[in-house]
Amino acid sequence: MSNASFELLKQRILRDGKCLEGGILKVDSFINHQLDPELLEQMSVEFIRRFAKVKFNKILTIEASGIAPAIMLGFLLHLPVVFAKKKKPSTMDHMLTTQVFSFTKNRTYDVCCSRDFLCPGDKVLFIDDFLANGNAAKGIIDLVQQAGAEVVGMGFLIEKSFQHGGDYLRAQGIQVESLAVIKSLNNCTIEFA
Repeated sequence: MSNASFELLKQRILRDGKCLEGGILKVDSFINHQLDPELLEQMSVEFIRRFAKVKFNKILTIEASGIAPAIMLGFLLHLPVVFAKKKKPSTMDHMLTTQVFSFTKNRTYDVCCSRDFLCPGDKVLFIDDFLANGNAAKGIIDLVQQAGAEVVGMGFLIEKSFQHGGDYLRAQGIQVESLAVIKSLNNCTIEFA
């Protein structure tokens, strides 16, 4: 992230983020419950800069917290945004499904997406709010592979590097861009990498 943009996000996390026991960082006052559209726009502009050399035709996320940053990015790039659903709709045909374990909610979800919107040959950029253990990202990779499409990059607003999901994804050869990287939340103190 450019220095000014990173500093803005970092200061916002320090000012309004809340650290909870168990390695949980709450940013619900500006990212994933109440939203700050101007901050989301600045973060999307940074994603555009970081993925400038990557060719993609679709932005994919997973409900619910990834939807806002993905839509902002899609709006700026004039690209379609698809979100994987955590509940199988009775009206969805041609469904791709996988399972994702949520660290925050401590449960497994059946995640699905219609083959009508995730198609063979699609070049997909995945956007989400957090990267922790990488479970959502692994589920998305599975969905994209089932569709015959390709993940060409993954962007996260905040990465908790101490949970090593980023290490796994980078080892798979995926371009991973995280706008703020948290090295530690020990003793409920936010420490950036």
